[in-house]
Amino acid sequence: MSTAQHSRRRFTAAALAAGAVLAVTGAASASADPAAADRGPKPTVVLEHGAFADASSWNGVVARLRHDGYPVVAAADPLRGPAADAAALRSVIDHVQGPVVLVGHSYGGSVISAAAVGEPRVRALVYVAAFLPAPGESALGLTEQFPGSTLPDALDPVPFTNADGSTGTDLYIRQDRFRAQFAADVPAEQAALAAAAQRPIAQAALTEPATAAAWQTVPSWDIVTTRDLNIPAEAQRFMARRAHARTTEVAASHSVAVSHPGLVADVVEQAARATR
Repeated sequence: MSTAQHSRRRFTAAALAAGAVLAVTGAASASADPAAADRGPKPTVVLEHGAFADASSWNGVVARLRHDGYPVVAAADPLRGPAADAAALRSVIDHVQGPVVLVGHSYGGSVISAAAVGEPRVRALVYVAAFLPAPGESALGLTEQFPGSTLPDALDPVPFTNADGSTGTDLYIRQDRFRAQFAADVPAEQAALAAAAQRPIAQAALTEPATAAAWQTVPSWDIVTTRDLNIPAEAQRFMARRAHARTTEVAASHSVAVSHPGLVADVVEQAARATR
């Protein structure tokens, strides 16, 4: 082999080696790029259900958020009253590492509004067909300001007695009215299961006034359900405007997290991205 051929082979090998080094370096640079890394770790999404539901009502939303890499906790709401339930939710938040996006459905909106007050790790609030009470307001009072709720006629009150002898009333939705009232756009069999498994809310929880409102200082997003028979759409719009929330409207029932989990997950992820 001639000297020229040896030189050409050495040059080609050197070029290939250099190309490989550049490829590795480029890949490392890309992974170090903040945009490629999606601007750091994702916040934990904490989901708070409302009355007449349980944490499983978030299942479709949880599946999508987890698929997209978000850590998720679907908390159990005791449904006893905004102050007590907010204290329970804060214990969940305290157990989470890093920043948090709080999401509340229905009465759960009252709970997240109270739980996030003074909690700097809560970076965003997402309200899903939810209450956003101002101090002094209650869920029942806000509902009664606007026409359209048919919930009172669908309720099934059940008296209870606590271990200390105190009494109260739990509210359920009658199972034969549940789908029409709460989940009209959910398949009948799925709505029947939800009706059987519904968690009752203490009647007193709906009249307990809010004492603080985190939406006054924390960036907020809101999903307004225009076919809602629990919280009238106009009531939802009023609260969203007052909170300067980024609002998405959807023709859905009160059970929008069940009937439109992809839309709910998309709005939650918008809030999560905006806070990073």
